[in-house]
Amino acid sequence: MKLVFAGTPEVAVPALDALIASGRHEVAAVVTRPDAPAGRGRRLVASPVAQRAEEAGIEVLKPLKPRDPEFLERLREIAPDCCPVVAYGALLPRVALDVPAHGWVNLHFSLLPAWRGAAPVQHSIMAGDEITGASTFLIEEGLDSGPVYGTVTEEIRPTDTSGDLLTRLAFAGAGLLAATMDGIEDGALKAVPQPSEGVTLAPKITVEDARVDWAAPALRVDRVVRGCTPAPGAWTTFRGERLKLIQVTPVPERTDLAPGQLAVGKNSVHVGTGSYGVELLWVQAQGKKPMRAADWARGVRIGDRESLGR
Repeated sequence: MKLVFAGTPEVAVPALDALIASGRHEVAAVVTRPDAPAGRGRRLVASPVAQRAEEAGIEVLKPLKPRDPEFLERLREIAPDCCPVVAYGALLPRVALDVPAHGWVNLHFSLLPAWRGAAPVQHSIMAGDEITGASTFLIEEGLDSGPVYGTVTEEIRPTDTSGDLLTRLAFAGAGLLAATMDGIEDGALKAVPQPSEGVTLAPKITVEDARVDWAAPALRVDRVVRGCTPAPGAWTTFRGERLKLIQVTPVPERTDLAPGQLAVGKNSVHVGTGSYGVELLWVQAQGKKPMRAADWARGVRIGDRESLGR
């Protein structure tokens, strides 16, 4: 089939690579978000998908909005059979959805209908799910509500951050998306409507969502830190300044600390929660590089009964 691939961040690159390497399909063009400011100089930088497409000699389209007339005209000229999508980052209007004969097929990083929305991986970790996965589905105008072509499952490991899990899902999902394109071309694969039961939503995680509540149980604190790593980054406050929490681990035997209360050992830093303690492993103070929590504690000279969250 002739394909137009839509995607923007690094997590979409494995799927683009899989389609390029498939040998069965022609990736005629790539649609991605416009160049964005990056780095200290804030110079405009092409998206990871755009950079990969340019390396492969594939035409790159960067509409400000996918309803722009010039973009729609070019899409009709290319006349794709199908448009696979991975984390494109913009809503597709009906006028664009109607162009390819087989529609736009999205690779979504959850087992639909669970975790529809922008942050499925973060929410699955924060909710304490043990299994997640990826789904391919036909895009409709509703939020991730279209019929599903296929799924792959993935175990959520006890120490997984959202970055760890998303990396594994990106590669597993790439194979699923390529197989979905094969099945659509063969006519052997039909999309199945999602069940009405089991729908959960995964809206974008805000900075405020990533603030740790020390009155919550230790397992919840751990899940928030892992779910918000690397972005937007879990955080708390210490002496009125923000402290980023990069890695913690629950310590069930530490039950003597009030929520947020700090206890510093020779090579350890513990914090109380609503259940038992957690050990801080890696943190990042404002204006500083990430460091081991024990080194941070020695540098700030934590006093008796000082707490986080204040």
